[in-house]
Amino acid sequence: MRIDAYIDWVTIAPNAALDARWHLYRVLADPVRLRLLALAEETELSVGEIAELLEQTQPNVSRHATALRQAALLADRRDGTRTFLRLTARAAQDPVVADALAEGRRLCTEDGSLARVNAVVRARDERTREFFSASPTEAEPDAGDLSAYLYAFGALLPRRGLAVDAGTGDGTALEMLAPMFDRVLAVDRSEARLEGARRRAAARTFDHVEFLCGEVDGAEVRRAVGAGADVVVAGRMLHHAPIPAKMVASLVDLLLPGGRLLIVDYAAHTDESMREAQADVWMGFEPKELAAFAAQANLTSARVLPIPSGCWSNGRRGRAERVPWLALVGTKSAGVEVGASKKNGPRKESDVRS
Repeated sequence: MRIDAYIDWVTIAPNAALDARWHLYRVLADPVRLRLLALAEETELSVGEIAELLEQTQPNVSRHATALRQAALLADRRDGTRTFLRLTARAAQDPVVADALAEGRRLCTEDGSLARVNAVVRARDERTREFFSASPTEAEPDAGDLSAYLYAFGALLPRRGLAVDAGTGDGTALEMLAPMFDRVLAVDRSEARLEGARRRAAARTFDHVEFLCGEVDGAEVRRAVGAGADVVVAGRMLHHAPIPAKMVASLVDLLLPGGRLLIVDYAAHTDESMREAQADVWMGFEPKELAAFAAQANLTSARVLPIPSGCWSNGRRGRAERVPWLALVGTKSAGVEVGASKKNGPRKESDVRS
């Protein structure tokens, strides 16, 4: 290596350029440092791990590592209170350092420290293995953890500008939508229900959620949505709609072309008590009914999915947990403009559930 190139990566006094080579020899003139370099070449190791392998004290390893860092042979990385060391990428390019590494590997092979590196690395997660092998304590799931996962999951979505939570109720769906979308519009025709959703959003610091009291097909909602939503979600609100087919069409009208609709509601059931207890208009829906609503509303790739009982029952025994649930998913046709169904006038009587 030329002296002028070496000056770029070794720490020396400004007037000591001609001393660069002997400085390097001086730094390497210690068997402990040669062994340290060889171990750091094998893998990134903490000062404590290297001290264990070399059977040295941590202060002594730190002192040797400082000299090697100043010579740009080692790089360090902080991880909390620990310092990890690794060989720099350019170090082995110098023939003197390459020879030193070969000698260091020979010494580490002789004393067995090179062979113990894998065991030291495996020991890093020993406490973790013990922690997870123990029986977990009963605890409620942390909703904050779920929000973090959903935020990351949102990166998989092709479009996540605006989501509409139609019939937000107490804001349960906001726990899913808010972490994934840049903007969320929560709509409900009950101001009392919206207040509960506001409290939920405030507790989660979902400050990008807007709340609007009104009908899904109302002008205020249409103005708030603007050009259209990427996703519209309607959770357990379709069975309250006077005309379900018209409600599905109104939800689709809120979407951008190519936007996705998700409806979660009850499957057809016979529990008449839910009419009285929850003011249900309809006792759930057959899959073929939801599929027909989707076709009439110009949804493409529509699917009706039964939701496994473990997903919605949550071990509870309330009325809503005794009936099965369904999901309807579909995409608004790219050739359908926002608000197209309203432009086409009222739907025929045959399009509406009686």
